[in-house]
Amino acid sequence: MKFAENCYRIFWETTQLYHKTDDVDAVVANPYEEGTIEHTLHAKNWIDAVQWHLEDIIRDPEIDPVAALALKRRIDRSNQDRTDMVEEIDSYFRDKYKNVATQADATINTESPAWALDRLSILALKIYHMQAEVQRTDAEQAHIDKCQAKLNVLLEQQVDLTSAIDQLLEDIEAGRKYMKVYRQMKMYNDTDTNPILYAKK
Repeated sequence: MKFAENCYRIFWETTQLYHKTDDVDAVVANPYEEGTIEHTLHAKNWIDAVQWHLEDIIRDPEIDPVAALALKRRIDRSNQDRTDMVEEIDSYFRDKYKNVATQADATINTESPAWALDRLSILALKIYHMQAEVQRTDAEQAHIDKCQAKLNVLLEQQVDLTSAIDQLLEDIEAGRKYMKVYRQMKMYNDTDTNPILYAKK
């Protein structure tokens, strides 16, 4: 099994594991050894799964405004955790390929391997939830058909994205492409760069 294929397997299994409780506050032990890339990938998809459902909850038109604000703050923290974890995965790749001799005509990709895997993690969640819509027994056939068409596209995208990520990693390993790790440098979470926050210092 190629690397991205294995990543998708982990993402899919984690998505299914989350939905055994379907609880944003559930605590489930990571089944992989700490310090391994598999452990990080599982944790990454768990964050994505929780945030997916937080985004659902906050869109309740009858949500209490105070609760909504607390939820928004939680989503912000989750976004930062997600970004930090993507950068951790990119550091793994940078270390793995640090001794590769880059070819003279090597090119850089539009996104790093970890950000591509971030999209694959979200795609696993999209596929899971679109499948759930297709399997609904309380929905009209028109809804089922529309969701089935979307699911078909998502499944095709999963194959293409997985293949593209594996190809990118092969190109990096062969020196045909090279990678750089750009930190996201998010400004709104930083008390030194968000003018609303540093004005209150």
